[in-house]
Amino acid sequence: GKARPGHFRGVATIVAKLLNIVQPHKAYFGQKDAAQCVLIKRLVDDLDMDVNINIMDTVRESDGLAMSSRNAYLTEEERKKAVVLYQSLRAGKEIYEASFAAELPIDASIIRDTVLRILESEPLVTEIEYVAVDSKETMAELKEVDTD
Repeated sequence: GKARPGHFRGVATIVAKLLNIVQPHKAYFGQKDAAQCVLIKRLVDDLDMDVNINIMDTVRESDGLAMSSRNAYLTEEERKKAVVLYQSLRAGKEIYEASFAAELPIDASIIRDTVLRILESEPLVTEIEYVAVDSKETMAELKEVDTD
C-alpha cells in the first residue's frame, strides 16, 4: 500500500509462485493483514487458480495484541503499550457494529478518527503511517460504511 510501495507486488509474486509449485486445493492465510488477504483472493480469482483461499482469524495474545514474531523486537514497556493497537481497532469495530445493529450507514471518518484518537493517546506512538476504513473487497478507501 501507500506506506510500503512495491510490497504487495512482491507478496503477489511469492504467493503465485508458491501456489503454482504446490498446487493445493486449499490454502489458509491469517487475517492480520487485511489488504494482503484481499490481494491473495484477487490474485487467485484473476489467474483462475484452482485453490480455495481460507482466511483465518488473527491469533492473539491474552491482551489482544496479534501474535507476531516482530513482537520479540519490542522492549518490555513497548510490548505493554502495544495493546493500544488492538484497543483502537476494537473501538472502531464497536462503532461499526452499533451502526450495523441500527441498520444505519456511518461516515467512515468517525471510525477512522476514533482509531486515531486512541492511538494518539499513547505517548509511545510517535508516528502513525495511516489509518483508513477500506472496502473489504477492493481495499478502496470508503467515505461511508453501510450495513451490507
